[in-house]
Amino acid sequence: MEQTHITGSKVGITIAAMAAALMAILDISIVNVAISDIRASFGTPIDQIAWVSTGYMMANVVVIPITGFMQRRFGFKRYFTVSIGIFILSSILCGLAWNLPSLVAFRILQGMGGGAIIPTAQSILFARYPRNEHGMAGALFGLGAITGPLLGPTLGGYLIDVSSWHWIFYINVPIGCFAAYMSWKHIDEPSFKPNRAPLDRWGLSLLAVGMASLQYVLEEGNRDGWFESTLIVFLASLSLVSLVTFAFHELEIDDPIVDLRVFANTSYRAATGINFMVGIALFSATFLFSLYCGAIMRYKAFDIGLLFLKGSFIQIMIMPLIGKFGHKLDPRKMLGFGVTMLIGGLYMNTRLSNHSNELQMIAPIFIRSLGLGFVFVPLSLIALSDLPAHQRGNAAGLFNLTRELGGSIGTAWMSTVLSRSQLREFSYLSEYINPYSDVALRRIEAMQRGIGQKFLNVDLGVLQLLKLTVSEQSLIKAFRYNFFMITFVFTITILFIFFLRRPSQGGAPSHDAH
Repeated sequence: MEQTHITGSKVGITIAAMAAALMAILDISIVNVAISDIRASFGTPIDQIAWVSTGYMMANVVVIPITGFMQRRFGFKRYFTVSIGIFILSSILCGLAWNLPSLVAFRILQGMGGGAIIPTAQSILFARYPRNEHGMAGALFGLGAITGPLLGPTLGGYLIDVSSWHWIFYINVPIGCFAAYMSWKHIDEPSFKPNRAPLDRWGLSLLAVGMASLQYVLEEGNRDGWFESTLIVFLASLSLVSLVTFAFHELEIDDPIVDLRVFANTSYRAATGINFMVGIALFSATFLFSLYCGAIMRYKAFDIGLLFLKGSFIQIMIMPLIGKFGHKLDPRKMLGFGVTMLIGGLYMNTRLSNHSNELQMIAPIFIRSLGLGFVFVPLSLIALSDLPAHQRGNAAGLFNLTRELGGSIGTAWMSTVLSRSQLREFSYLSEYINPYSDVALRRIEAMQRGIGQKFLNVDLGVLQLLKLTVSEQSLIKAFRYNFFMITFVFTITILFIFFLRRPSQGGAPSHDAH
């Protein structure tokens, strides 16, 4: 079986892919801003509202790996357009949801569409652009992908302020309709022949059970006490057994639903390892930084969105330049520079305090965003460009999956470490507040003469204020510890770069034998 190449208007196909990727990624970040409003609207307990995100991500990680198979079975044009259509329909249903269970069900449907859109958009651009322009293809895809997280918090905050949370879903409809129209009109596969191999039902079942269970463990583990919960232990064991069995099964059959043999390519293995580490660093650092802005700096959601927008805008400017001129440089050197900048940006977060000004808050975002601009394009180029055309769809799905899994693991890890390190720091700082500490006694006396006079019970009021001060300082120290842990772990990424090979130059063949 041959994997056909794509023809049609390069501009039209690029616009379709970028618009669809923007819509799918925008939805992830924009929903996070509206969680509190959705909870208030439905009267949902705080421990259940997370299912709005968990349901989406569980469907997402199941669909992403099978996109290569679906592309070979139905073709890029039909699969991409139908996926966009599913996303549009589910967005409308999400906006019309009448309670939490209905919203979660529609979010699962939306995750099925969104999981297909992102890797398929990337595959389409690499299939349409010749190999010597793959750098530009990666940059254009990245441009659509990074604009979503930049605009999401700001746009979400604005829509909620002027209307209601329902519009964070309705906003997908015009973008999706435009992307679907452009893809159906411009994507052309003149020699496409569908792969009629039988569906690997056993592999699909193992993948669905394993990935959905793993995502649930990562999303809900911290709230349930991890392995103190019988359900978490059961699902973690089920995920491990299912995914290990799945891997052996896929390597043994002739027509696997997910071709794991792509990992035989050394550069692809190293690139997916880097992508996994980038997912950990990017998602967990963003999660921590957003929490820091709200809990320590007392920023509103809209202000946090503006902060990210100001700091990350550099990506929109440099990524097209890297895509156009980056082929003149060794992508491994650009990647090394980008990783170094990312490490520097992550480390700058460890120097933040509750007195940091706006420039000090923006600086680590700016440095990190600059580094991502030099990471995203060469990493995609190294991972996908030298693979045979029939493997790229499958490889793009797995490549995007590693980043999503890295993000889920990193966020779950940081959430757990933050709560535990805060308790540790609070206990440690509290030891210094005792009758034998001159510093503590002077602070208490100063508060009693000052702000303590506003309380009916001066002594009790001062002690409560002192407790709040210690709690805030322990939280700041916990944030700094977490940021340091992310920085330290991410430095391992440098080792992967030595296993990368420079992509070959020249035009790519139209298609390869399958």
